[in-house]
Amino acid sequence: MTRTITRIFIAAWVAGAVLAYADEQRCNGSARDCEQQIRQFLGGKRFLGATIRDRNPGLVVTALTPGGPASRAGLRVGDRLITCNNRTLTSATPRDFKQLMADARESGKLRMIVWRRGRYELVDAKLEPYTKEQIEKIITAHLSQSHTSSAGAQR
Repeated sequence: MTRTITRIFIAAWVAGAVLAYADEQRCNGSARDCEQQIRQFLGGKRFLGATIRDRNPGLVVTALTPGGPASRAGLRVGDRLITCNNRTLTSATPRDFKQLMADARESGKLRMIVWRRGRYELVDAKLEPYTKEQIEKIITAHLSQSHTSSAGAQR
């Protein structure tokens, strides 16, 4: 009997902790407000379509948006970034790379040297605006992860 009560107590405690964590992951605003803010933020913004991670030392491409600018330019998962627009990246952080991309937003051009399979490769990429489909995917993912299941109905 004591074991059963203890198990029920532990299960209730774990369930409460999970619900509290889920609440922390939700936005404070309404789904409609979030949707409008995401559209406003991403509208007209340009992106590369590559996920860059710190691999100490330097930066490595860990994912690519299928059909995105980076993929079409020839960047590949596993490429180690050496330079971009004549700036060395061998000891850079992802934050440094984001700043470099922000600096290139006007021209949208990125000229990178990457280390791939034991040799250097030149990759010329161009930042492109988010498509409507990409913005919709981002909004849908946000609403499903950060709002209740009824949040999608509030749109």
